[in-house]
Amino acid sequence: MTIDEIIDFVEGLDGTLVVRPEAGDGSPEISWGDAFFYYAPDGVVPQATQPFATIVTKNYPGDETSRLDRPGAFRVNAAVGKETFADRTGHAPGEPAGGDPGATDVVIAHPVYGSAAWLAVVNPGPRTDAAVRQLLRNACELARARYERRRRAG
Repeated sequence: MTIDEIIDFVEGLDGTLVVRPEAGDGSPEISWGDAFFYYAPDGVVPQATQPFATIVTKNYPGDETSRLDRPGAFRVNAAVGKETFADRTGHAPGEPAGGDPGATDVVIAHPVYGSAAWLAVVNPGPRTDAAVRQLLRNACELARARYERRRRAG
């Protein structure tokens, strides 16, 4: 899967907003080239919520173990909820994950946000294509449900 294929897939999910920071838009330089996915049926970035998924194209401070400084490396990250996280990893969020965070085409606990039930895949390929699509659907659905609860609560 390429970054553009992933973005196209997410754009096809109802109510999603894709934000791609770039030079001159006021976003922090470190975020340029990355992608942030929100559930935002009104097309406006929500003020009080995090994205439900991201694509990062470089190491961030404190998040270097995926080795995204390799040519062509990127990582898809998704907030999938505790149940899906446990189904995919065999353990609860917050428990030690093990494994190599830089391994490619493997679903892993996010090396920094695994305790918050985020999963990640570095350079998704044939082994994880279907899984990444399902994880993104699940993350979007969870974000939609949170949005609806907040909307009903006023």
